[in-house]
Amino acid sequence: MADDHGASLADRVEGELRRGIGSGEWQPGALLPSEGELAVRFDVSRTVVREAISRLRAAGLVETRRGRGSSVLARPAAQDLTHALGTVRTPQDRVHLLELRRGIEVEAAALAAGRRTPAALAAVDAALRRTAAVLGGASDAVEADFAFHRAVAAATGNRFYLDLLGTLGAGAITRPYAGPEPDPGHLDQVLGEHRRIRDAIASGDALGAAAAMRTHLDASLARLKS
Repeated sequence: MADDHGASLADRVEGELRRGIGSGEWQPGALLPSEGELAVRFDVSRTVVREAISRLRAAGLVETRRGRGSSVLARPAAQDLTHALGTVRTPQDRVHLLELRRGIEVEAAALAAGRRTPAALAAVDAALRRTAAVLGGASDAVEADFAFHRAVAAATGNRFYLDLLGTLGAGAITRPYAGPEPDPGHLDQVLGEHRRIRDAIASGDALGAAAAMRTHLDASLARLKS
């Protein structure tokens, strides 16, 4: 289908850009080629390039400034996992990636409930507001969704949760948003699930936070398979 094709093209471009950053083709601080140049290089549309770069931005690998373009912030971790994530292509790959996230993020939510600080909870709330305010294309929904999960990981106070989630990147949650525009019904479901996770974390309910995160990721799996 067209949506799957567009998603696979963005997957390919993201993987190629990650490999280029990891190999040193673009050093930290260097500007990536323009969207137009990358579109020609990879024989894709600018929309596909924009989606791939938005995933790198969500993963903390690049930053984009208006009028300047996208510059490299850091190299991806030189690990087999990083390479494997660049090869995620099929629906089954995405199911397996969500299963991996479930194993990581359920415990992260429980830890966040026990360790959250006012600043960490404020970051979770900011990510919720960002999701609620999504008006743009699917890439905006992806970044807002991923920002929430990163905020929960940060609330654990354990930097390795945040590093690992950053390595997984926004590509781990993009498939349900495939298409040019986010589905309002889907966004409402995700927002409600996120709010239940947030409320359990805010109340210090570790078991409730873990259960809410598991319910959310199980629902994401169901949506992915539908």
